Amino acid sequence: MQFLSSLLHLPVSRPRLSLDTELVGEKTILRAGDTVYWKQWRALRDQSRDFLVPWEPSWPDNALSYSFYCGLLRRQWRDWRNGKAYAFAIFLNNDAQPPVLVGGITLGDIHYAAAQKGTIGYWMGQPYANRGLMREAVDVVCDFAFTRLRLQRVEASCLPHNEPSKALLRRAGFEEEGYAKAYLQINGKREDHILWGKPNPALTAGQPRG
Repeated sequence: MQFLSSLLHLPVSRPRLSLDTELVGEKTILRAGDTVYWKQWRALRDQSRDFLVPWEPSWPDNALSYSFYCGLLRRQWRDWRNGKAYAFAIFLNNDAQPPVLVGGITLGDIHYAAAQKGTIGYWMGQPYANRGLMREAVDVVCDFAFTRLRLQRVEASCLPHNEPSKALLRRAGFEEEGYAKAYLQINGKREDHILWGKPNPALTAGQPRG
């Protein structure tokens, strides 16, 4: 009876957040992508191609084109409006005009009812790596997931040899939870991944660690 009662209080509806939603950190500002950022996005992705390709799905021939970018935005906006995923462009938090794009982070695969979880994925332009920007973005998105969306868990995955991503996730409070064979298609090849998880801190507050 107690279990059934708890199910009745699980959030089952997805929030409908405006595309104008911004997440602000000390170093970064996160906001939805827009067509006005295409030239910056194209230049940064092109400059960082060799840095990014080993960790991402295969780039199509038109990966840096305006049509590809617009198609990407349409999918992101649709998922955003439906509450299924929130894809943020990451900008430096300074007074530069136009704002300086440094990367992107997505909270996707969002589930409510019993699961109450989402999954993060991210990329950082090579000129801005190792400056603590992605660490802050991950922290800000996790806080967004736990407080604004009322999720109880955030998950992530990375390639076993991706040492920077493993270190980032550990510093952000994720714990290594498993190993998935042939988990995702990366750069044209099905690759194993390490699985990570971070529960809502409210769930573990005051609980002794085993």
